[in-house]
Amino acid sequence: MLRRSVVFGYGAVRGARNLAALLLFAGAAQAEVTIAALGDSLTQGYGLPQEEGFVPQLESWLEAQGTEVDLINAGVSGDTTAGGLARVAWTLTPEVDAMIVALGGNDFLRGIDPAVSRANLRGILEAAEAADVDVLMVGLEASSNYGPDYKRDFDAMYTDLAEEFEVPLYPSWFDGILEASGGAPEAYMQADGIHPNAEGVAATVEALGPLVQALAEQAAE
Repeated sequence: MLRRSVVFGYGAVRGARNLAALLLFAGAAQAEVTIAALGDSLTQGYGLPQEEGFVPQLESWLEAQGTEVDLINAGVSGDTTAGGLARVAWTLTPEVDAMIVALGGNDFLRGIDPAVSRANLRGILEAAEAADVDVLMVGLEASSNYGPDYKRDFDAMYTDLAEEFEVPLYPSWFDGILEASGGAPEAYMQADGIHPNAEGVAATVEALGPLVQALAEQAAE
């Protein structure tokens, strides 16, 4: 009888340990954060092999830092802020914990009124807020092609909305490239002068990565 009790007790302990390990594994699996990257061709990885695009390089960078993140590439080449607003609802699926919003470049290239772009970005941020999804905004600095007033209003829409919605802002997509290149970014760009090459994406990821890592940590809380 005593022997049976000891055997039963050992089996119960072993079973409890196995159950604890299973629960721990399940908890670790659930702890992985899903982040959608809502953007245009810069996010999508235009002109690059898939593995050299922004999302795969960023995911690899995060994994190297020990941050388990499932990144969804929600970048559409040629998309404007209006396009992003039109598809944000189906981008924010239930499994999405956080979102990178990197739109506006095509609005600038088309000379769209910054007031319209601002309204579209506001709609995207409102959708994320309603879904209780953390956001990191990635801005873009306009050139003076359309005059100083356009540049002022375009640049300000990112800083104003980030402050209003209390979300972190990475000021300009190309900041990492400009820093890595010492202000001479040609070697980090594709022939069109608009899209980064693989080295340019790596420079962007190196600069932007810590903010995405912080976003993942915030979303996991």
